[in-house]
Amino acid sequence: MKYRKLFRYINGWYVTSFLAASVVLIPNIAIMYKGIKHQSPYWTHIKEYLLIDGVTNTILLLVLTGILASIVGTLSAWFVVRYEFPLRKFFDWALILPFAIPPYIGAYTYVNLVSYNGPVQKLIRMLGIEVNQRYFQIQNIYGAVFIYTVFLFPYVYMIVRSFIQKESGSLIEVSKTLGKSSSEIFFKVVLPLARGSIVAGVSLVLLEVLNDYGVVSYFGIQTLSTTIFSAWFGLNDIISAKKVATVLMIFVFTILLIERYSRKAKRVDYSTSKVRPIKREKLSKFKAALVLLFSFTIFSFGFLIPVIQMLLSSLSAFHLLLDYKFLTFVFNSLRVGVIATIVIALFSLVTANAVRISSNRVITVLREMVTFGYSVPGAVISIGILAVLFALDESILKGSASYLLSSTSIVLIVAYLIRFLAIGYNTIESGFQKIGKSFFEASRTLGHGTFSTFLKVDIPLIKPAIRSAVILVLIEILKELPLTLILRPFNFDTLGTKVYQYISDEMIANASLLSLILVGVCTLGVFYVTRNRKNIPSGGL
Repeated sequence: MKYRKLFRYINGWYVTSFLAASVVLIPNIAIMYKGIKHQSPYWTHIKEYLLIDGVTNTILLLVLTGILASIVGTLSAWFVVRYEFPLRKFFDWALILPFAIPPYIGAYTYVNLVSYNGPVQKLIRMLGIEVNQRYFQIQNIYGAVFIYTVFLFPYVYMIVRSFIQKESGSLIEVSKTLGKSSSEIFFKVVLPLARGSIVAGVSLVLLEVLNDYGVVSYFGIQTLSTTIFSAWFGLNDIISAKKVATVLMIFVFTILLIERYSRKAKRVDYSTSKVRPIKREKLSKFKAALVLLFSFTIFSFGFLIPVIQMLLSSLSAFHLLLDYKFLTFVFNSLRVGVIATIVIALFSLVTANAVRISSNRVITVLREMVTFGYSVPGAVISIGILAVLFALDESILKGSASYLLSSTSIVLIVAYLIRFLAIGYNTIESGFQKIGKSFFEASRTLGHGTFSTFLKVDIPLIKPAIRSAVILVLIEILKELPLTLILRPFNFDTLGTKVYQYISDEMIANASLLSLILVGVCTLGVFYVTRNRKNIPSGGL
């Protein structure tokens, strides 16, 4: 009987799903195993001169960014959902647009903006005011916190906004009848209830900070991410890189545990199923002007100012749009991105359907395995893949590993699958949840098989969710930097890696033009998804 029960799970759906889960987990297990077991002659040097500063700076970045992103994201969500003010409908989706700008692009944009020859200092000098360069030096840890906050707060904004819209309407109405003011309702009712959503959004922000390499590298800040690159590229020591990656994984697990604990501790249950959506309150002219100013300031810092600066900086390089070599970077990004997105979408569809048609502990574990990869920084995934690849090279590949790394994009596509499978899966799973199982069960009772039902019934019903998943995954792939820098084939550049190279070489006009293309594509994708945000999972991206 036991074997017969086990045999029920051995079919194409579950085999494919477990294959995806194994691809996600194996490199991460390799990191932990290899990082603890092996020793390196450079490890003492790294531990004494790089690791301590890396850990200290990483913690400081996480704490400061987490606090500021939670404040900006929560206030933005509260104002947009709770109050009626001029341009509210515009800011409702426009405050998500900073998500379209990778932080490393935002970093060089602001450095160029406030530099000695930048527009800010030129304007100040034109006004006859003496300029103190110390006040315009943002290439430090506090400048990095500013960059992370203005470009990553949409994670908090989207999740908290969804919670307030769907869950707090009746509670706010009851509080108003009890004579509570708007500030009392926010601090004593909404904020405590939304704490789990805030922590979930901040967790995504912190994971992005851990993943980042472009900002801290450009600003010259030693973090765990830059330490991995120093060990691998500077010392050619993959063993030390694995050890640093292990330390970085400890940070990831800590953030995930805090998020899970907060979600369980702050669970909200309603005594009635009639949870009314929130009704917006009309503000006085003065208060409406303040809320409008706040929203416009956040939107300007996170999107408008960087885009205008990129546009102005790229004017002298527009002729390069006709250059074949320049367009190659765009083609490389789209080619690898589209292939990886199709692979991720297929695995997401199969896995989400396997989880939907069965409910048991094995499937629950499978879901956790599939979604784990997004929590892991790109640099860690890269080192894990290299560890697995080199181990296979000694026993199976027989020297083919170097070919796979230098001549093909296969390894890079696998890395994208590991990192972004969770985004595709979560979005498609939300589509399945919306349609339920009634159509699936009706098709099965009419004699159609699971695969036939999947093709003819399920996919047509969840097409909007599939489109949203494809766009979100493609945006993330185009923005990804550390993973692509480590695993890209020889003489292969994407928009992200070439922008990073141009920034390092101080070729601002070229970097700005490529950044505009990258941001333009991502903005179109974000605009589509936000206009159809009912297909986005409420738990975040």
